[in-house]
Amino acid sequence: MNEWEKGQSGYLYDANNDPEITRLREDCADRCHEYNQYRPSEREQRHSIMKRLLGCIRGRFEILPPFHCDYGVNIEIGDNFFANYNCTILDGAKVTIGDNVLIAPNCVITTAGHPLDREQRAAGLEIARPITIGDDVWIGANVTVLPGVTIGSGAVVGAGSVVNRDIPAGVVAAGVPCRVIRKITEADRDKYPMY
Repeated sequence: MNEWEKGQSGYLYDANNDPEITRLREDCADRCHEYNQYRPSEREQRHSIMKRLLGCIRGRFEILPPFHCDYGVNIEIGDNFFANYNCTILDGAKVTIGDNVLIAPNCVITTAGHPLDREQRAAGLEIARPITIGDDVWIGANVTVLPGVTIGSGAVVGAGSVVNRDIPAGVVAAGVPCRVIRKITEADRDKYPMY
């Protein structure tokens, strides 16, 4: 089993010294750089690059630059996806994002973790755990989603949260560490004035 296969299988893998993984990350960084250089009005060119960069795009999307990811191939986004400025997705493992997901500015979604053992860290070893974000999720500004987390459909994650455990569907969750605050109810439909 090569280093990439180890990482995709949930084992410690050499993400920093393996030439093939280094090449994949550099190729992805070049595509992200190219994407981030286009003017905001050059949407068609940006979309073309993103369609080649990400593993799967299942419909309409908008990702505002700058955007960064490690490999791209492990990222799957659903229909009607929106990521605001400065979204970073470290996709050493699969990142699956559902339909109608909104990600606010300055968010980090990271599947990458490092061993607690200092010798393993010094050797460049990493671990990667998949992240799943359900349909109709809103992730507030400056949120960090950590390895192995699932965020259930319809959840709202409050700004500044660090999500280090699963968040169930249909709740408001926030904090460091992120925790469930309350369920989303029908009363939330009347929270803001409608014209």
